[in-house]
Amino acid sequence: MQIHKPIIRSTCKKSDPHIINQATMSSSSDDEKEIFSVSGPTFLTAVDWNNSHHRRSVAASLVKGVYTLERDRRYHRKGPHALAPPWWEFFHFKLFKLLVDNHDTSYFGAIYEYAPPYPHYHHINYNGQRPPQYVVAFRGTINMPGNRKQDFKLNLHVIINNLKRSTRFQIGLESVCDIIKHVGPSPGSVWLAGHSLGSSIALVLGREMVKQTGAHLETYLFNPPFISPPVGRITNETLKIGLRLVNSVITAGLALAFRVAGGRRSSSNADDQEPDQFTVLSSWVPYLFVNPLDPICSEYAGYFKHREDMESIGAGRIAKIATKHSIGSILTSVTRKKDSSEALHLIPSAHLTINSSRLQSFKEAHGIQQWWRRDLQFEYKSYQYN
Repeated sequence: MQIHKPIIRSTCKKSDPHIINQATMSSSSDDEKEIFSVSGPTFLTAVDWNNSHHRRSVAASLVKGVYTLERDRRYHRKGPHALAPPWWEFFHFKLFKLLVDNHDTSYFGAIYEYAPPYPHYHHINYNGQRPPQYVVAFRGTINMPGNRKQDFKLNLHVIINNLKRSTRFQIGLESVCDIIKHVGPSPGSVWLAGHSLGSSIALVLGREMVKQTGAHLETYLFNPPFISPPVGRITNETLKIGLRLVNSVITAGLALAFRVAGGRRSSSNADDQEPDQFTVLSSWVPYLFVNPLDPICSEYAGYFKHREDMESIGAGRIAKIATKHSIGSILTSVTRKKDSSEALHLIPSAHLTINSSRLQSFKEAHGIQQWWRRDLQFEYKSYQYN
């Protein structure tokens, strides 16, 4: 598969409002969220790539661009009526390649290439982080006729820990590998980004790139699904801690009983042992963005905190085993091939950002727009597995 030439789009200057044909869209708030000049981070007229808030806002905007690309396709918005281009052009990116689902022909992802606004960009000596050369972004579920069936099918793949067998993952993996071959695995040159279902795809791609090539891609995961009951939403702290403790003990016990180690069933022959895949992944530290009011992703905060709590009470060995596995992944390891036995949503290390603002509905708590807003409160913590 060859690297594609950039897709040419009309340029939207920062100072010019985007022209909208009112006949192509309604005046609903959902439609307004697609208009960059109304809902986007227009305050980022100069991106500081060393600023984590700026990088997060850019990554979230590029993911929003994929959502809007698909809606443009569905509503036949083209040329000056297309709403998607400002979501990347504002930050000096161009659309390099569309990722198309071969079942419903929908746009589920996009590859953006950085197009610097000044000459001799590659010769500039940056103090710190450089802009990425490419960003591979994936949208989440669109609950609309024409998208609903295939998107919900992908959600089922996530739930049953089977995403690696989906065509979207395979298309994404092939595209990312092509980009890495083109630019090399230098840190920060390629980003992965996704929201909800799209963050599951980005997460599994990031895992695979570490295992297959050793490349540690900078990865932004917005509202990533955590396949577990949202225990963190229980208000009774004693009950919450107790449930997590019981789950860890059961998970660790099953892993030992079935001799599951690092995502595969272990062998009694030492020569057959493979490296612990969880340890291999530990040096890759993606950025996770979760909201405690979103039951889809909120348990990630509890997952990492519980691991710390277990270590503090002297149960670190149990935590070290349990954190690698889910009960479902252990049971499937008995009946499926080894590539299905890993709990694909579990990761050893992360830079975790929690939106601690409380005045939000579920729709807002799960939305991509929150991650570029400046009026919200965020908590930050990094977790490094060792």
